[in-house]
Amino acid sequence: MGFLKGLLIRVGATAVAFWLATLVIPGISLDADSVTDTVLTLILVAIIFGVVNAVLQPIIKTVGCGFYLLTLGLIALVVNGLLFLLTGWIADQVGLPFDVDGFWPAAVLGALFVGVVTWILGAILDRD
Repeated sequence: MGFLKGLLIRVGATAVAFWLATLVIPGISLDADSVTDTVLTLILVAIIFGVVNAVLQPIIKTVGCGFYLLTLGLIALVVNGLLFLLTGWIADQVGLPFDVDGFWPAAVLGALFVGVVTWILGAILDRD
């Protein structure tokens, strides 16, 4: 039960972070027709983002370990921006009305914003 609750909290926090990103970050848009479509799209995009990060991020960190050391971790901004852009592309491919208008500034700022908001919401909501 604890695992499922944690997973739902993470997906919900990420969905809220994506919604806020569409309101705050220029170049990130969500063009759903109704509130139900908006919520469903945000949940699906949050799941896509989670899967993309869970699958690709460890591989990228392992392969690019030298770049992380060389740039003192700043390459993570580029990697996270590219993963955010990939999430937008996948969402578009499956027909979701979520759009990211390019790498800079939308994907990089979006990834940074979603990461910070998800971390804050997770810290607030995931209390034992």
